Amino acid sequence: MRPIVLAAPLVFCATLALAECPAPPDIAADEDALFAGLQAAETEQQARARVQGLWELWTTAPDAAAQELLDQGMAARASYDFLRATDKLDRLVAYCPDYAEGYNQRAFVSFLREDFPAALADLDLALERSPRHVGALSGKALSLMGLGRMDEAQAVLRDAVELNPWIPERGLLRPEPGEDI
Repeated sequence: MRPIVLAAPLVFCATLALAECPAPPDIAADEDALFAGLQAAETEQQARARVQGLWELWTTAPDAAAQELLDQGMAARASYDFLRATDKLDRLVAYCPDYAEGYNQRAFVSFLREDFPAALADLDLALERSPRHVGALSGKALSLMGLGRMDEAQAVLRDAVELNPWIPERGLLRPEPGEDI
């Protein structure tokens, strides 16, 4: 029985090495609808379902192999096993270099480790692939704040709030001269 258990990860790795990640699905129309709902929401409660819908879109990987790596990376991150999380997410971005969430989740691990330069690099890669990814935008703002780059952080945070006026980080916005928040 033990050799079968050990063989399963090897088969998965070999299959992953031979496979090519499919292109991420086009989620623009679904994002449009969810963002319109966020803009129209009158309460945070109304916005929650739409935010959840966005995360479901973003965390649906292009195929089962990518989904397994993403899920394992996120689970490892949630249990503060940052080495394992980074390993899984490194493998995910190597396998699916066009999938934004791989970079976003790896950035989250770097952010939690307070490696803000690494987080910013991955967040930029995520945003190149998914410019309206509010999670990546708010993560970039927080990483910039961690580096003391407050003016840049405020600009990025304003972009995030423009897309989703209900993000919790909105409380970190400072009024611009002559502006009420």
